[in-house]
Amino acid sequence: MSQPLCFETICVKNRLIQNIAYHQARLNKTRAELFGLHDKWELSEIISIPNFVDNEPHKCRLAYADQIDNIKWERYIPRTIRKIRKVYDDTIDYSYKYNDRTALNSLYEQREDADEILIIKNGKVSDTLYCNVAFLKDGRWYTPDTPLLPGTQRAFLLDSGIIEEAEISENDIQAFDQIRLFNAMVSWENAAILEVKVIQ
Repeated sequence: MSQPLCFETICVKNRLIQNIAYHQARLNKTRAELFGLHDKWELSEIISIPNFVDNEPHKCRLAYADQIDNIKWERYIPRTIRKIRKVYDDTIDYSYKYNDRTALNSLYEQREDADEILIIKNGKVSDTLYCNVAFLKDGRWYTPDTPLLPGTQRAFLLDSGIIEEAEISENDIQAFDQIRLFNAMVSWENAAILEVKVIQ
């Protein structure tokens, strides 16, 4: 059986790799748990920033299994999100950042007229298609303790005390004021902030 490909999406801004320690930790954790490999890769030695990458944000997509499969680069273009559709899947598993996103893409096809989806698994809030989320209540931001994939930006925000984990069910959503969407390419400062009423 062939090994599943995994990948890291890494933000490079001002020709500097962002949150490299968090990406490296997740990559090496994945290599150990999925492939039984315990040597440590150093991303600073693996990633060489091409000359065409300027100071604007770029996405470095590094695909790997036991070895590097490919590294691709593209300028990052932010998505515009105005409306979010709840979708449901109690069996979806994306505990590692798999290259195969078929199940996630199938859920995204259920968005109808919305720009984004919010995945509900076993009654609990998880993630959107590409982002972890946080909800605002009484001036504090809470992120679900049931993400499909704990992102690197999420780990950084938790370590920084900017967000905190909480059990958030589908029924809890309306008790919050706003939702914020973030990931490796979308910093907390640049994250989309929407009223929870746009979640349908």
